Amino acid sequence: MDRTFAARDAWHPQTRQDRDEILRELQEILASPHFCNSKRYPSLLQYIVENTLAGKSELLKERTLGIEVFDRPPTYDTNTDTVVRYTAGEVRKRLLLYYSEHGRNSSVQISLPAGSYIPEFIHGRDEPEQTADHSGSLATHPADARHFTEPAGETHEPGETIPSHLTSHVSGPAQRAEVDDSTSHGRARALSRRVLLLALAVLIVIAAIAGLRWKDRAAHPQTAVNDFWDPVLREQQTVLICTGGSVFQDNNFSGVITASKDIEYPFVSMQIASAIAQLSGLMARSGATAQLLSSPTTPLTNLREQSVVLLGGYNNQWAMRLLESQRFHFTPEPVESIVDQMHPQVHWSRDRSLPYSSADDYALVARYRDATTDSWVVVLAGLGRNGTEAAAQFATSPRYMQLLKDQLGKDFSNRNIEVVLKVRVIDGKTGAPSILAVNIQ
Repeated sequence: MDRTFAARDAWHPQTRQDRDEILRELQEILASPHFCNSKRYPSLLQYIVENTLAGKSELLKERTLGIEVFDRPPTYDTNTDTVVRYTAGEVRKRLLLYYSEHGRNSSVQISLPAGSYIPEFIHGRDEPEQTADHSGSLATHPADARHFTEPAGETHEPGETIPSHLTSHVSGPAQRAEVDDSTSHGRARALSRRVLLLALAVLIVIAAIAGLRWKDRAAHPQTAVNDFWDPVLREQQTVLICTGGSVFQDNNFSGVITASKDIEYPFVSMQIASAIAQLSGLMARSGATAQLLSSPTTPLTNLREQSVVLLGGYNNQWAMRLLESQRFHFTPEPVESIVDQMHPQVHWSRDRSLPYSSADDYALVARYRDATTDSWVVVLAGLGRNGTEAAAQFATSPRYMQLLKDQLGKDFSNRNIEVVLKVRVIDGKTGAPSILAVNIQ
């Protein structure tokens, strides 16, 4: 008995038509919701597919991809900057999601094997499989019908016998139909049992996962801090902390000025060091590693498509630049204030009639999806160093984040959010922050 089944094997395109078919499939994938809302995932997938079709698969190595696709410098450290590995994992996962929804409609599929940056192309086709079962053998060899015996379990009325002159008809059409029908029912029953067993196994796995998640949540309940940081830390092995640098300047109000690119050894204050420690601890508890960068020497390419925390305000060029598009942002020097773009007359600045160590500070806590970097950005920045320390304390404290959540009265887990804080400063020490204004989108 013949049956047909769908087989999918690794396929090596040979002709121009084959390559065009793969490129059409690629464009359909890139236009899907799994890829169209990002820059890095389509960029990597398109690069590796096009170079494989062009016979340049030897270029598909981590360092080369980092340089060509993500604009990394040739000497970048692949151990600390895992953008290629992380993006490849996301591409692999999103391809599986795409084909789980559209696979049946695709005559060719693109996959990315684990541990490789060289894609595979899979072509679907129908192949016949010859299945010789017992009934087919009887139908093909009628001469062997004399060896046919009564099927086990079949009974007859008392005294009933099978006439010897009818044994030659056992392998006839009626008997073949009966055997085929019995075989079909048997296979259907076996298939039904397998489906039921598979469904039962899936339900058991789902129940087990749900139970583990319930236990984990019971042991580690979701907090407002988790809601704030989950979009930033989700599936991130490394998060960049880009901090501003300073040098001493006695005649300036704060006693320091922003370090420029030509300063070889800028310093950070005790307040900024405290903020770095709080953030590093939070990330370690979440399973992520903090990579510390200095703002004056960090190019934009290092901030692209990777979660980043910008620490510091006027001494951090990237905090100043990336906040320009937000409602609350810093005004240019030498004014040094936080302004509300919707109400330009509203601004917050330190009292310069008081010594720097006694003037209350103001800070911004912002978390948003940035169009320039195509990544989540968190800005923790004060007008001065006390404000920056208070902003980090606020963003890592369950108490303060719960106060913010209660004030908003809504979920902010995946929203763009800005908070303006006032910070008491006494003898140079950072006091408790309080919320002055909030913007959520």
